[in-house]
Amino acid sequence: MKNIAEGSYDEIFVEDGIFILKIQNDTKEPKVITRDIDSSYIQFHFCLKGRSRFNFNEGSYYLEVNEENSLLLYNTQKDLPLDLVVSPNSWLLSVVMTIRKFHSLFSDEADYIPFLSEDNKEKKYYSQEMVSPAIAVVLSQLMNYNLHPSIKKLYLKGKVFELISLYFNKTEDADLEQCPYLADEDNVRRIKMAKEIIISRMAEPPTLAELSEEVGLGLKRLKEGFKQIYGDSVYGFLFDYKMEYARKMLESGKHNVNEVGLKVGYSTASHFIASFKKKFGTTPKKYVTSNV
Repeated sequence: MKNIAEGSYDEIFVEDGIFILKIQNDTKEPKVITRDIDSSYIQFHFCLKGRSRFNFNEGSYYLEVNEENSLLLYNTQKDLPLDLVVSPNSWLLSVVMTIRKFHSLFSDEADYIPFLSEDNKEKKYYSQEMVSPAIAVVLSQLMNYNLHPSIKKLYLKGKVFELISLYFNKTEDADLEQCPYLADEDNVRRIKMAKEIIISRMAEPPTLAELSEEVGLGLKRLKEGFKQIYGDSVYGFLFDYKMEYARKMLESGKHNVNEVGLKVGYSTASHFIASFKKKFGTTPKKYVTSNV
């Protein structure tokens, strides 16, 4: 993983022929991401937050992908390297897999996928679509999982396959069947709002009852929906976010342990040190020393 100021570029190997790109730009400046991707790959890009611009032919033309939209890219005749401008406060998740691997997933249903037909298999293809609530759930789980290393690879593989399945599932009831209480896009919006609230006020977060009232969603629905989307409880998610935020502050070398602890909501250094050690297995001071 490469840190890009207040964001990150994370490239995750899933299995032969499949990898994931997680890009978070939490700064106030656009970030440029480039990566070689040759014509043997198909690319699925999902914008979770903000917007991103994909440049082609050295910028001679481009496609913009806005929040909660996706872009599918496929061209067997020409390489499509990643030349991406990620706008400020934007998140993007991409699944890139070889066309051979992709074909194997649909070997018995090639005619169902437009660009796998005999007429189209040698042509270029791209498609921009809205992200459905069901897909938004999987994307959030891929961005925010908290797993034991022994099952991480299996989990990611399962989620990638689920994501691709949902992408090509065009039945009208797909979202409802996936998660009944999240089928309403307004519920998803309110749960995302809850996440933004606890992040923005992480030093003094509201109680669950206060949060439920503020976003206008029942307490039970908030707790269940948050777990479904983000893969953790509200405060479990917030704990991980605070520790990751603290880690990045420490790495910057601009803040001492007390300052970092106060920033993320700990009134005493000892409580912060204990929480940091619980998350990362070492104290803040030792962590900084080992990363110098």
